[in-house]
Amino acid sequence: MHLSYHRIPIIIHDICMVAIAWTLAIILRYDLPLEPDVATVFWQVLPIAIVIQGLVLWYGGLYKGVWRFASLPDLVTILRTSIIGTFIVVLVLVFFNRLEFIPRSSLLFYPFLLIFLLGMPRLLYRLWYEHSFDFLLTDNTKPQQILVLGAGSSGDMLVRDMLRNRGSGYMPVGFLDDRKHLHNSKIQGVPVLGTIDKLSEVIESIEVDIIIIAMPSANDEQMRRIIELCEQCSVPVRTLPKLDRVINQSVNINDLHAVKIDDLLGRAKIELDWQIIVAGLHEKIVMVTGGGGSIGSELCRQIAKLTPTALVIVEQCEFNLYKVEMKLRQEFPDLVLYACLGNIADAVAMQYILQRYKPDIVFHAAAYKHVPMLQSQAREAACNNILGTQTLAKAVVNQGCKSFVMISTDKAVNPTNIMGATKRIAEIICQTMNNHSKTHFITVRFGNVLGSAGSVVPLFNKQIATGGPVTVTHPEISRYFMTIPEACQLILQAGSMGQGGEIFVLDMGKPVKIKYLAEQMICLSGKQREVKIIYTGLRPGEKLYEELFHPDEKLGKTTHAKILLAEHRSNNLQQLTSTLEQLATACDNYAENDIIKIMQHIVPEWQQTEN
Repeated sequence: MHLSYHRIPIIIHDICMVAIAWTLAIILRYDLPLEPDVATVFWQVLPIAIVIQGLVLWYGGLYKGVWRFASLPDLVTILRTSIIGTFIVVLVLVFFNRLEFIPRSSLLFYPFLLIFLLGMPRLLYRLWYEHSFDFLLTDNTKPQQILVLGAGSSGDMLVRDMLRNRGSGYMPVGFLDDRKHLHNSKIQGVPVLGTIDKLSEVIESIEVDIIIIAMPSANDEQMRRIIELCEQCSVPVRTLPKLDRVINQSVNINDLHAVKIDDLLGRAKIELDWQIIVAGLHEKIVMVTGGGGSIGSELCRQIAKLTPTALVIVEQCEFNLYKVEMKLRQEFPDLVLYACLGNIADAVAMQYILQRYKPDIVFHAAAYKHVPMLQSQAREAACNNILGTQTLAKAVVNQGCKSFVMISTDKAVNPTNIMGATKRIAEIICQTMNNHSKTHFITVRFGNVLGSAGSVVPLFNKQIATGGPVTVTHPEISRYFMTIPEACQLILQAGSMGQGGEIFVLDMGKPVKIKYLAEQMICLSGKQREVKIIYTGLRPGEKLYEELFHPDEKLGKTTHAKILLAEHRSNNLQQLTSTLEQLATACDNYAENDIIKIMQHIVPEWQQTEN
């Protein structure tokens, strides 16, 4: 262990405590003054005891700890090193003078005295550090009074961190927790005042500046209930991130943030089979198309954690490619990364990239996704989402890639818009090609993701920031929601499970009304009085609710509770290829009416809406 200058006073202190413990152990047996023979032996033996005990304390790891964080592990270290040191000292003294003029009772007193003298100063220092008052504080620098919701391990760690760091400006004044056996008790010296339902009463009875929700494992229903209670109090609210977003599942003051819609709609932590995921991606060359988008960039970050041989990113937008490349190189400096600017519909570019980098697995996230915009851009939607997927899939098969994972959407089920229809045709392409190649084509279908570029969340945030109004198309419209990291992790899980030809559907939980989403975002901003909601009517191609399965798809279970299997419908490759050739010709001629007719032929369940 490296000897740093700030440990020297601690070592000097402990050496003095060893000397005092040895001296007291001898004095407790002999009266003062010591007889000449006893005094002579005492002064001969004292340096031996100090050197041996000091070395044992050093090599026993006592100086790895910090006094202001002294706890039970430090006490165990003191107990262990004191007993071992005593044993070694006795052995050495047996050879030195056969314990002449060293009473056996003194050897029993010594370790107990040493444990007390080493442990008590550390405990007193921690108590002083955590509970001392800074008399230099003025009224302007008075710490903020904190009420913590949740007296579990996260609340305990958070309060402990506040007490250790007086400079943080936080002073915990109480806990609220629904577990009745904790009521009228204290945690870290802070009282548990009652259940969370009594929040309003507690706020009225004691001064509280900030409410902190320390319940990172709470599910969406619990969080909604807590937020509704907090909204009744005119007190700012902070929370901790979900456990799956906290490093080592430990929390501190720096983890606190304002309550976001992700916290409110996020569900309980999803358990993933990381062994299967790692086995599928570790030391593999992985390619991600659309790697600069919301899903694509997070997918790249998740893959980079699993130490692939190389990561290849294909992105059409120059700026998005630049951003994701810079971010990944900063976060993963050892990652072998290739950033390729290119269009998936460019057959020459896709063939070149695949031949050059030879990826084992391709995650296909590139697509146009903006529903209202694509309603008037049928050709561009078809060229990119359909023909681009076909071009990429052919190149992947020709290169002999092991797996191709296509990221689809719930809008592909009974589509009512061009975007949904193009994604359904892309699903059909992958399912059909799986039956005629060695490449495993796997489709993963899910709904909206919170915070993505096309999500309503950024739009609502901007509208709220400018004072409103917040625009919702219909009071009954609802959507499935999932966080971006959650979606990407389940994509990796599904990709590792697939054997080819499957459509995996992510369990999106319960659909959420967009009206409720808007109301909650306004409440979280504290602008309930200023910001109003207006209804603008359904947009072209938009429907009130989304579906995850087609009636003709048989729903099945997988080995993962959050991933379901949709048994797909079969298609003829020759007929599909011929129809896609007609579609390509229509695109070349910019014949949008023909494009739509061909798409309806491939997806007969597609019903165009006139909103």
